[in-house]
Amino acid sequence: MDLQQTKEVKKLIENEISKTILKIEEYKELTQPISPENAIGRISRMDAINNKSVAEAALREAQTKLQSLQYMLTKTGNKDFGQCAKCNGQIPIGRMMIMPQSRFCVNCAQ
Repeated sequence: MDLQQTKEVKKLIENEISKTILKIEEYKELTQPISPENAIGRISRMDAINNKSVAEAALREAQTKLQSLQYMLTKTGNKDFGQCAKCNGQIPIGRMMIMPQSRFCVNCAQ
């Protein structure tokens, strides 16, 4: 990976970190406890509880993505940036642009 590609990926990682932080804040709002004093029906309450569970799963996934992105951002200055953590092969730039948080090439990620 050349210097220009590394700069592009680093900028993409920084943008993804910003977006992910915003998503985490949204998910935190959606995972607030459901007040029992709200006058909603039983079905509506069950639907709200289900939606809360989905939001909690999305929150966990976004937090994991954020940690991976932050880790990859620390690696952008290293000479081994862009290498697969498993096989040490070069991760294609296309994959880095689609999934900047990935530490593995396509073959090793499967």
